[in-house]
Amino acid sequence: MTKRVVLAMSGGVDSSASAYLLQEQGYEVIGLFMRSGATEETACAIKPGELPIISSASHKQGCCSASDAADARRVADALDIPFHALNFENGFGRIKDYFADEYLAGRTPNPCVMCNNWLKFGKLWDFAEQVGADHIATGHYAQLADVGEDQPALVRGIDQGKDQSYVLFGIRRDLLDKILFPVGEFEKPHLRELARRVGIRTADKKDSQEICFIPDQDYVGFIERYRGPQDTTGEMVDTNGEFIAHHDGFENFTIGQRKGLGVAFGSPRYVVAIEAETKRVVIGEKEDLARHTLEADRLNWLIPDVPSKIRCRAKIRYRHDLADAVATVTDEDRLHVEFDESQYGVAPGQAVVLYDGNRVLGGGWIR
Repeated sequence: MTKRVVLAMSGGVDSSASAYLLQEQGYEVIGLFMRSGATEETACAIKPGELPIISSASHKQGCCSASDAADARRVADALDIPFHALNFENGFGRIKDYFADEYLAGRTPNPCVMCNNWLKFGKLWDFAEQVGADHIATGHYAQLADVGEDQPALVRGIDQGKDQSYVLFGIRRDLLDKILFPVGEFEKPHLRELARRVGIRTADKKDSQEICFIPDQDYVGFIERYRGPQDTTGEMVDTNGEFIAHHDGFENFTIGQRKGLGVAFGSPRYVVAIEAETKRVVIGEKEDLARHTLEADRLNWLIPDVPSKIRCRAKIRYRHDLADAVATVTDEDRLHVEFDESQYGVAPGQAVVLYDGNRVLGGGWIR
């Protein structure tokens, strides 16, 4: 029997090409666009055997994803696959809450990881079960490998420059055998060429760089609009606690930041700490950023048996090189990571993800 798969379609080339590749592999594909804002909803045509689903792809929603929804629908129409655009405003509201709360606590959030955990591999599977699908799929650059265990292993994508396994570490392990990553075995230029060859309209569409609910990249403006005015002004100090200047709000800063400090120095300076309690932003030299260890909690494992001590490679940000380390699971179910060489820019609120070769072992959130 033909297996049915629900594909998250974002309107970009990766998910569009995924739709074509899945069809070529013999799957019955259903496209799903996840809307982040309130929309005017209207019933859509449902193919026989499917549950009634609300769609609104033909209506503008007044946010950055309206044109993406239109692109996704056009690709689905061209490939003759059913397409639904569902309103996930409540789910995205949870992500917006998390984003604002983390910044106001002096941490650096990662909404893409949370979106994957809560929506793309949570709500997406819920929808797939409703329509009797066997699998869910996304356009992430990652792969799944059969390693002889009860679940496949999550491994890095072939295109190391585009690999997205870091942002997938929080997936529930029991879902791994339900997931497909069609583009993980391709490099991006090859994928774009494939999309052009088969006539996919998004073949040359630029990759999205912004957070979907902050298309203008004005994080501070978003927080003020979303949470209301906040008194986060305070002092900028050096690592000895000596006053440098006043700042307009600590949410303007993140660990490792060099540009936009608002003060001229004779040599490069970096944000090395953000103290939400005192509203102080600590500035130092590059060496002041060096960290030999970190602690993380809220752990998620993608291996069946977790040893108490793991020799591994660790990644502390999406755009960060893998670093040799030893990770120890503590009695408090926390992760203590000790690096062979000091790392720069370890930021509370970001994820630390552990690898064995190209395999994702698991990870947690940096404390």
